[in-house]
Amino acid sequence: MSGNAAALTMSQAIPLRQGDSAAGPRLGWRDRLAQLDLVPDLGNNIGSAEWWRGLATLTLLCGTAIATFPGVQPLAVGAPALDAADFNEARGQMIVPLAFGGDTGRHMAATDAVRPLTQTPERPQIELTATLGRGDSFARLLERSGVGSSEAQALAARVSGAVPLADIAPGTRIDLILGRRAARTMPRPVEALAMRARFDLRIEMERIGGQLVMRRIPIAVDATPLRIRGKVGDSLYRSARAAGAPPEAIQSYLRVIGRQISVSRDIRSNDEFDIIVDYRRAETGESETGKLLYAGLIRGGKPKLSMLEWNADGGSQWFEASGVGEQRGGMTRPTRGRVTSNFGMRRHPILGYKRMHSGMDFGGGYGAPIYAVTDGVVTIAGRHGGFGNYVKLNHGKGLGTGYGHMSRIAVRSGQRVKRGQVIGYIGSTGLSTGPHLHYELYRNGRAVNPSSVTFVTRALLEGKALAAFRARIRELTSVAPGAALTPIAPKQVEGPKLGSLADVASKRVGDGI
Repeated sequence: MSGNAAALTMSQAIPLRQGDSAAGPRLGWRDRLAQLDLVPDLGNNIGSAEWWRGLATLTLLCGTAIATFPGVQPLAVGAPALDAADFNEARGQMIVPLAFGGDTGRHMAATDAVRPLTQTPERPQIELTATLGRGDSFARLLERSGVGSSEAQALAARVSGAVPLADIAPGTRIDLILGRRAARTMPRPVEALAMRARFDLRIEMERIGGQLVMRRIPIAVDATPLRIRGKVGDSLYRSARAAGAPPEAIQSYLRVIGRQISVSRDIRSNDEFDIIVDYRRAETGESETGKLLYAGLIRGGKPKLSMLEWNADGGSQWFEASGVGEQRGGMTRPTRGRVTSNFGMRRHPILGYKRMHSGMDFGGGYGAPIYAVTDGVVTIAGRHGGFGNYVKLNHGKGLGTGYGHMSRIAVRSGQRVKRGQVIGYIGSTGLSTGPHLHYELYRNGRAVNPSSVTFVTRALLEGKALAAFRARIRELTSVAPGAALTPIAPKQVEGPKLGSLADVASKRVGDGI
């Protein structure tokens, strides 16, 4: 350093205490013990002296804990504080799981003052309701309800005189009152019976003077069809539902008109739907909605589409207002198998030379069904040369079809068949190397390529059938929308006047039976 500045060392600046040396202060045993780390982190400095000391400490502590472990022993439980009678009394009021015998409510234990009854008293009458199941019989239902076999058969015979038992719909509820029995080994007699036997009929029975008296209660029913009209708007389905049409009727309506026009393209928002469904309404408030009767579409105040279901040629289908039925286009495949040989020249598998194959071959398992491709009349049904078992159908207007090599024929000559009807089963009769169907199509008696023709059939009403059909359309369309919801006048009750089932029950109890 330059100048007169003084330079001091650290020992000169901080004088040492007595007993200290320049090497460092002397620590006492307390200080050294305080600086000792008895629980070092065994994850650091692995293998150092400090780590080994920590491991030794851990081992010593674990050994001390194990050596001083007192063990686990069950606690001694003394005798119960309650005797048997008090314990049963307390148990009756406990909340105990059912699996351990829990009780509900308060149950008193038996004492000397309680004696068992030799005979329990019977109820003077039993009121119950039975429901007729599908496939069940009226007599079996009564027997299951406690009625004697002979009386059940007699009641079934009485009810069948008012309404055929087959007309009682499954799910019908039958209210019964069974009286006091003469002996415990005998069934209870029927004191009263009430049931809705039919939508338009209720039957009640009451025992008077030892005999069951039956009363028929006719229920007035209005069968006016339910007509629903409204604008299509944004959605025909939502608009019809908002107008009160049942979902099933709307779905049927869409299916019917969808066969004539495109629902998505041809219907406009300002068109009106016209739906008429079969509808019955009873004076008691119940109603039944049946099938769709009429499907119409109105555009500009004039009917654009009028469809009515009608029976023709032994079947039911939808006809237009002009009397033209549904178009049934497309030739049904005669069987479900794949085509194994087409129309044209080929080498015959048995004769061994090339010749004209005048039809189509369809493969299939032995016994697979064969269907009529469209409506027709059977002209041949039997053995027919190399075709073996063979069926030929005449479809009119010069068209016909033939089906060969059948294992079994399911129709007879002269029979009228419908499109898709089973007429036979695949086999290998005649000149055949295996089970298959040889199918031919004829035009004016000559075989043509079956894949070149598509059948289209439409039923047509004429004469009296057409007049009756149009009269039915006028009858349905003359019904005003909502006319089926007018009030119904009740019918006059027939037979003796009996009390209701509740009145009969109260009267029996009042008499002290």
